[in-house]
Amino acid sequence: MPASIPFPVLPAAPSWFPGHMVQFQRLLPKLLTRTDVVLELRDARLPLTSINRNFEGALERWRKERGHFAPRKSVQNAAAPPSEGPTGLICERIVVFNKRDLVPEWGIEPFSRAMAAKYPDQKVFFASWNKPRDIRALNDMLIDIARRNPHLPELNVLVVGMPNVGKSTLLNALRANGIPGPTAKALRTSAQPGLTRALSTRLKLSLDPPVYSFDSPGVMMPFLGKGDRGAERGVKLALIAGIKEGLYDTESLAAYLIYRLNMLDPVAPAYLPLLPPGTRPLTDIYVFLDVLARRLNMLKRGGVPDMSRAATWFIRWWREEGARAAAAAPLLVRSAEPQAHRRGWSFDLEWDVAADEVARYDKALVQRKMEECIARCDVELAQEEEEGGSVSKTQTKKRAKQELMARRVAKHQARLLASKAGR
Repeated sequence: MPASIPFPVLPAAPSWFPGHMVQFQRLLPKLLTRTDVVLELRDARLPLTSINRNFEGALERWRKERGHFAPRKSVQNAAAPPSEGPTGLICERIVVFNKRDLVPEWGIEPFSRAMAAKYPDQKVFFASWNKPRDIRALNDMLIDIARRNPHLPELNVLVVGMPNVGKSTLLNALRANGIPGPTAKALRTSAQPGLTRALSTRLKLSLDPPVYSFDSPGVMMPFLGKGDRGAERGVKLALIAGIKEGLYDTESLAAYLIYRLNMLDPVAPAYLPLLPPGTRPLTDIYVFLDVLARRLNMLKRGGVPDMSRAATWFIRWWREEGARAAAAAPLLVRSAEPQAHRRGWSFDLEWDVAADEVARYDKALVQRKMEECIARCDVELAQEEEEGGSVSKTQTKKRAKQELMARRVAKHQARLLASKAGR
């Protein structure tokens, strides 16, 4: 086990917010007026980073307009809030964590409980679209909401989320499950982010009761943040192909990937089978890429290891195979003697395990650790917002220019009015 796992040096987060994302974000409040259920998709590997907090304001107003108010967060096991508010309008928010097979199973239940304790107004659902059982369960959830509200002629669902979290794939699977007989693939899908650029036409998911849905473009945050926090967010999203290819160099992504795989299992990280037998866990990215390039015979002229090519191969391996291998990480670190160590689940949650906690390390303790991670994330985001860390320098200059133009226009109009009044 490495004595310590150093955090890699990461490049500043890029900005990727094309026009179709801006357009959809402006359209969202109007869409919500005819929406009964919001399916918000997130990536289970990034359960906190794949939250688009720009949606929160619009969703909160949607709930309030329909007479829903968030229950107290201190009650962990409170009954789920009714879907229908005092206004008689449906207002359901289901947070779906896709790709559950790519995170360790032992953390799913504690994380679901931690989210329920923190956000009791949201339903949490973990799924993998290659598992028919998960598709049926989510389809049954939507049909149950429709049947509990027979006064509605139809149930309208809006699917939202960050780029490349699987929105179109989900809707194709729900349609195939809910409509009898063979159904054509209704929506195009791609492993690259940004394929869906406009709101889809209404897609029928169920005949009886009638359930319809819209697919929406994946929307990135306009600015990922300053400093180390923003840099880490950007690298995480790039690793799951949530950011346009080419905005990051592969060696930076590989360095962070090594860090996370070591955190998930410091004794036997998922990449060890790629290296020569007997190799111990590595923390230096250049040593790792040198060993990997030689192992794969990726050599330049003169026998020099091609580290860039090895880094590209390593990232592709993780996306296609390695994440599933990393999901086999055990609940406890395999060590001869109990000792304090750093532990993690997914790419977003990590915590310290004291030596005296190892003997009683179970799902209840993991849940408490996860609740602390979620609370810490909220505090950091609030602090970042207060310090202006959620707005880039370019956006700040643009806003200042817009405010200046607005003042000039107002001043000009005031002069015109004064001139007319003096005539």
